[in-house]
Amino acid sequence: MRGFGPWLAVLATVLLLSALRLRALAAAVSLAWLAWCVWTWVRPRRRGQD
Repeated sequence: MRGFGPWLAVLATVLLLSALRLRALAAAVSLAWLAWCVWTWVRPRRRGQD
């Protein structure tokens, strides 16, 4: 359950921004989170870590 904390926080933030009619900002937060997730999955590994 601990691993879902950041996901739930981003989801709550996006839903809150959308409810406040700040949908452009909510979309920006969503895209930034998606980009960060993709980067963490595909980034090259550091030397010394196998």
